Amino acid sequence: MGIVNVTPDSFSDGGRFDSTPAAIEHALRLIDEGADILDIGGESTRPGASAVPLAEELRRIIPLLEALRDKNIALSVDTCKPAVMQAAVAAGADMINDIDALQAEGALEAVSGSTVAVCLMHKQGTPQTMQQQPEYSDVVGEVMAFLAARQTACEQAGIARERLVIDPGFGFGKTLAHNIALLRHLERFQQLGAPLLAGLSRKSMLGAITGLGVEQRLQPSVAAALLAALKGAKILRVHDVQATRQALQIVNAIEGIEE
Repeated sequence: MGIVNVTPDSFSDGGRFDSTPAAIEHALRLIDEGADILDIGGESTRPGASAVPLAEELRRIIPLLEALRDKNIALSVDTCKPAVMQAAVAAGADMINDIDALQAEGALEAVSGSTVAVCLMHKQGTPQTMQQQPEYSDVVGEVMAFLAARQTACEQAGIARERLVIDPGFGFGKTLAHNIALLRHLERFQQLGAPLLAGLSRKSMLGAITGLGVEQRLQPSVAAALLAALKGAKILRVHDVQATRQALQIVNAIEGIEE
């Protein structure tokens, strides 16, 4: 899953692709590099990010969806606004990737009548507050319990389990120790019976471990992606598609993981 941030303030590539032509060019490059899915976001969810008005988020993502929907690639939209979800589905999105796990009022209804896939992510707090003092008694158990509850809520709303993907939410209301525990025990999430998405690319946990800045985290990001794949992740959300795919080809050849 290649990341396409149509935003001025995302933590890694904010402002680089915040015009429609630049975002289209970047998306086509990721397709050439071997992306299977593009995850399009019009609102940054980095720690401390400010909310984006509905009209502005739609202005950022809908033209990009319309430009890419005939490119023979799955299109995901990263949003937590029900109105954006509805507009994205109408514009050709194949997946809704929601950091709020469809908890907003009207979110379940916004996607239940469609056939799109849904990624349910765990976070503690909001982007404005989530990294201030996150606390857990058992981070793996608590995140798993939350995701299981959201799976049930989706099924009760008429969203079949076969449409669901789960994401433990690395970096979303977690300390370095929490993130390490989640990655160390990532295989446990397979018990939930849904494909697992891991988003570790360039994140601050990698910087905390290596001391490297955001733009220097290619190798740590690839290493983290490989660990996640070996522990059962089926979708890897990354900035660096080509490098990650090439590394996965080696792991797949040796370990027999399905690509």
